[in-house]
Amino acid sequence: MIDSDIAALYGVTTKRLNQQVNRNINRFPKHFMFELTEDEKTEVVANCNHLKNLKFSSFLPKVFTEHGIMMLANVLRSEQATTMSIKIIEIFIEMREVLNNHKDLLLKLQEIQEKVSSHDDQIMLIFEYIKQFEVVKQQQLEQSERKKIGYKKE
Repeated sequence: MIDSDIAALYGVTTKRLNQQVNRNINRFPKHFMFELTEDEKTEVVANCNHLKNLKFSSFLPKVFTEHGIMMLANVLRSEQATTMSIKIIEIFIEMREVLNNHKDLLLKLQEIQEKVSSHDDQIMLIFEYIKQFEVVKQQQLEQSERKKIGYKKE
């Protein structure tokens, strides 16, 4: 989640949130928080309507992972931050469960696709055999319609 969204949920300003992060930077390793690049910032602003004001900011926004959001609640030490952090973590857990459920469906679809693909190959092989059979039959038909040469019995 982006810093301005988390600040709004925690009831603090983005400036205060970032100050607390900078004061406790050792609590936020790279897998808890990272800063967007200028290109990423531009893309986020283009894709998220509620972040239009970020376009004019001279600062690069910070982005927090699930663990970073939990650590923020500890750093900010407010009741609202703790409550919101628990709700956000619960949402992350639900999202993970939904993704896992869809993962099972995705695996089943992939399995079905592989079966259908192998059936397609088998059907193409059958068509190839039919074509070869037709060619052989056509050659036999042409041979039988030929005028026989040599002596004929009367």
